[in-house]
Amino acid sequence: MPDSAPSFTLVDVPGAVPLLGHLGAFRKQPLEMLTAWWRQHGDALHFRLGTRTLYLFSHPDLAEEVLVKQSDRFVKVYDPQRPTGLALVLGNGLVTSSGEVWKRHRRIIQPIFHRSRIATMADRMAQVGEQRIAAWEHHAGGTIDIAAEMMKLALEVISQTMFSTSMTQHIERISHALRVSIKYAFDSFSNPLFLPLWVPTARNREFHSVMQFMDGLMYGLLAERRHSGVHHDDLLDLLLQARDEETGEGLSDRELRDEALTIFAAGHETTANALAWTWYLLATHPEARTRFHEEIDRVLQGRTPNADDLPQLPYTRALFDESLRLYPPAPAVQRKAATPTTVGGVSLPEGAFVLVGTYNLHRHPAFWSNPEQFLPERWLDGERPSNRYAYIPFGAGPRTCVGLHFASVEGPLLLALIGRRYDLQLAQEKVEPYLMVTLRPKGGMRMTLHPRKIPVASTV
Repeated sequence: MPDSAPSFTLVDVPGAVPLLGHLGAFRKQPLEMLTAWWRQHGDALHFRLGTRTLYLFSHPDLAEEVLVKQSDRFVKVYDPQRPTGLALVLGNGLVTSSGEVWKRHRRIIQPIFHRSRIATMADRMAQVGEQRIAAWEHHAGGTIDIAAEMMKLALEVISQTMFSTSMTQHIERISHALRVSIKYAFDSFSNPLFLPLWVPTARNREFHSVMQFMDGLMYGLLAERRHSGVHHDDLLDLLLQARDEETGEGLSDRELRDEALTIFAAGHETTANALAWTWYLLATHPEARTRFHEEIDRVLQGRTPNADDLPQLPYTRALFDESLRLYPPAPAVQRKAATPTTVGGVSLPEGAFVLVGTYNLHRHPAFWSNPEQFLPERWLDGERPSNRYAYIPFGAGPRTCVGLHFASVEGPLLLALIGRRYDLQLAQEKVEPYLMVTLRPKGGMRMTLHPRKIPVASTV
């Protein structure tokens, strides 16, 4: 087919070994390898994980072709007969599904995430935030794992805003279950030597156990709502009431479970990681941290933030945007070619696995000045990359993250809420990014909680 993007030369990454290809290096350091190969071999390359060939595209024009212009030719990697990756955890939900199933579910779920509705959820987000950080008081002056705390906070936000319920009593088990299942999902896709689920290994048994717990939680949530009959006007109500406009049928219990778990898992994991990396960048850039605290003190004057405050907190938003640039929660977007096609002059066979390298796009020297530096000011000075697809933290095209507006309110709001009360300082020498579907800090992120003197609101 005609291709409007410039032509790229596809480079075969050297160093493949017989049978395994590049699996050894990739398994040890997936993010580092994807970045190093891009720097060494360019914007269009391919490598092998066992018998599977993957194409890595790290140029905005290639991203646009795959995610926007040819989005109908690039589908999610989901085979209901042989699920791998996130499909093992999320089933055929919004993140993993393709075709008519995806279109139908997107139509159902999209309205709950409309910008106008998200603003009304901001007060609930702030209320949950205040409740969670109230528990930090006995840690004041000590250290906490801020990555784990952001996971718990974002988990409770999604529970109360989307499902009108609290998961506080289950939070440790849920965090553990998601950590185990997502790691399992990532390894199942990236390692062709991975043993199938029916083999009774200790790891497979643990995966079955945590999924049984999560299934019980989701199906229990659905049963409780049906039994109570109470209307909350939340995502759960929307899913239960949804009817196919052609057949009049509602979602099956399995579809309801898949969508509830998808929003539950994907809806908190990404924001939590983005918040953790923002605290890390603030802790390692004192001038930015000072400016951040000055802004929230001036605007909030000690009170809890709300949606109306966000336009008055441009530096806080710039911090979040720059954090999403340097540490995008999804460092690579995965697709499969549904038909033979051509992208940027590169011919792809049907079934080709494609990775759009978001992490690489966000650091591409052709589109960013000082790409490796943390410069929140770039978002205030009107600096935007010349190509809009050089910055896609929420994806692009028809499958742009449905929670875009939700995260855009939640992130800056929780930053302001926590920064008003605490000055967070790094309590460990080194923090390494670790790719496990999302980009998280390896081994957590220890920080010292220093209480701040909250300014008294002016009465003038």
